[in-house]
Amino acid sequence: MKTALILFAHGARDPEWANPMRRVQAAVQARQPGVPVELAFLEFMSPTLSESIAGLLADGVNKIVVMPMFIARGGHLKRDLPEMLAVLRAAHPDVEFIQGDAIGEHETVVQAMAAAALQEAGL
Repeated sequence: MKTALILFAHGARDPEWANPMRRVQAAVQARQPGVPVELAFLEFMSPTLSESIAGLLADGVNKIVVMPMFIARGGHLKRDLPEMLAVLRAAHPDVEFIQGDAIGEHETVVQAMAAAALQEAGL
């Protein structure tokens, strides 16, 4: 089974907004050089989730983990992303699609944000 990871972010009109996502993508690729790692955006930016998935499928990937790069799970992760994945599952029944939890809900991220906030405050 060939697995890929998609870092799925909201997107913004300002192209610089995606720079931290690109840094995360590079860090993941450095840790797992054999695993395809793509970015995808819900709106305003490209590639879209469908575009990222199309490229991965063309490369023979048959398991795709979609990691939401959101601080918390709101409507986009409770409703929009599951609906998008349902359409993709119907179109590609031979591919396993997994939706990860919001990155901001992982304890390591919570602790990293707390440390960064304290460092920024000089505490």
